[in-house]
Amino acid sequence: MRPVTFALTHYQLLSPLQYKRSNHHVHTPLLLFTHSHSISPSLAPATRRRRPPEPHPRPSPVRPHPFRRDTKEGRKMSSESEAAPGTGKLVCVTGASGYIASWLVRLLLARGYTVRATVRDTSDPKKTLHLRALDGANERLHLFEANLLEEGSFDAAVNGCDCVFHTASPFYHNVKDPKAELLDPAVKGTLNVLGSCKKASIRRVIVTSSMAAVAYNGKPRTPDVVVDETWFSLPEICEKHQQWYVLSKTLAEEAAWKFSKDNGFEIVTVNPAMVIGPLLQPSLNTSAEAILKLINGSSSTYPNFSFGWINVKDVALAHILAYEVPSANGRYCMVERVAHYSELVQIIREMYPNIPLPDKCADDKPLVPIYQVSKEKIKSLGMELTPLHTSIKETIESLKEKGFVTFDSSNL
Repeated sequence: MRPVTFALTHYQLLSPLQYKRSNHHVHTPLLLFTHSHSISPSLAPATRRRRPPEPHPRPSPVRPHPFRRDTKEGRKMSSESEAAPGTGKLVCVTGASGYIASWLVRLLLARGYTVRATVRDTSDPKKTLHLRALDGANERLHLFEANLLEEGSFDAAVNGCDCVFHTASPFYHNVKDPKAELLDPAVKGTLNVLGSCKKASIRRVIVTSSMAAVAYNGKPRTPDVVVDETWFSLPEICEKHQQWYVLSKTLAEEAAWKFSKDNGFEIVTVNPAMVIGPLLQPSLNTSAEAILKLINGSSSTYPNFSFGWINVKDVALAHILAYEVPSANGRYCMVERVAHYSELVQIIREMYPNIPLPDKCADDKPLVPIYQVSKEKIKSLGMELTPLHTSIKETIESLKEKGFVTFDSSNL
């Protein structure tokens, strides 16, 4: 087996941050893109398999944390639970104003948890009003300011928590400075959060990773190929194709697994593909924008790409179950199904026949084929994933409700 040194070499060229890529968790991945819809379909060959990460033992039972109990919210039950499993437990969500994190906070509150939510600026209403409006927020939501690039910034937020959900990481296209805009916040931010968790003796950390960290390895995508949790993206291919978001998620997850191994505490990663569904936050996130561009009349063509798609509510719930289910460990790929943009257009046309939609592909090349992603492990948490057509409809209705797109009555 050849030495695996690229991640260290690559990142040291970008930053003085010191860490080495760990062989214990690296596998031969398969190409599966997530979030970014600008990835080249032409890729290099894959490399050899390496052994998967060894899960750490389950933490001991969580300790109660005193808080002001809201009896109404204590009785409130989510559709996925017959009780309030979070009653008496304190958790932290980093990057809480984001798309996935906002839903995570909402579901945690509904399950009885007391939540510490970190944002960059607690005085910014665009980052906090939708969180403060959630059921149970007045009694059991506490906002903290934290900066991904500031060591120790998360100490106060995580201290005393039973679990930390680390979701904070930037997601941009067309960046001018990949190191400053994506790589540093993703990698240094993850290490800073984990460092705070170590100091606070946190028993389990759930990390929001991405399918970008799973399958960007250069193997061709074909309908008979099944992607699963044993595959890892290769940083050298991410760099070659200048896929900086994919690289940021790949290096951040590598750093998380190495930190976990070196420091002896447990992490679980949730690896969603393109996340769609209803928005809680007032701003437009990158993955929902992919649907918006199909329905707002801004383009007469659709991209020639196939992606995995998943509902944001499913992703949020998976984070919680990754903490609550005793057997949860390792990584969890989250893809309800893989679909080409042409199929998305067809689904939207069937639901909204009068909305003008792109009618041709952006290029004349053969359509990029679809492929498969295993659901076996995510279903082991007891989850049933929301069908793609439902997720698309929820996304469009939410975009309408928030004013990102307007249809007159004749188009509905």
